[in-house]
Amino acid sequence: MPVTLPPAITAYFAATNAHDVPVMIAAFSENAVVEDEKEQHRGREAIRAWMNETIAKDDFHVEPTNVADEDGKTIVTALVSGSFPGSPVSLRHSFTFAGAKIVRLQIG
Repeated sequence: MPVTLPPAITAYFAATNAHDVPVMIAAFSENAVVEDEKEQHRGREAIRAWMNETIAKDDFHVEPTNVADEDGKTIVTALVSGSFPGSPVSLRHSFTFAGAKIVRLQIG
């Protein structure tokens, strides 16, 4: 059964699966932070570089399987498949918003 996500997260994952970096980056505030694979990417330009590198390296697809609100964050569990070792894996995406923009995304 499909998971019902908030519109901003639905748009982010649709752009992610299309590998549409301009639309993906538009979801983030100017000073947003992404934490993935024990690395932090601060600001839209660093996040853009991370997106481009990850797409080129892993050619991934994300399928949300669960959503919950926790301590002011939206937590999305998703099955992530791609050309990386151990694919597919279930990863937790923790989104923090300020208004309609993502200010922090932690993936793990």
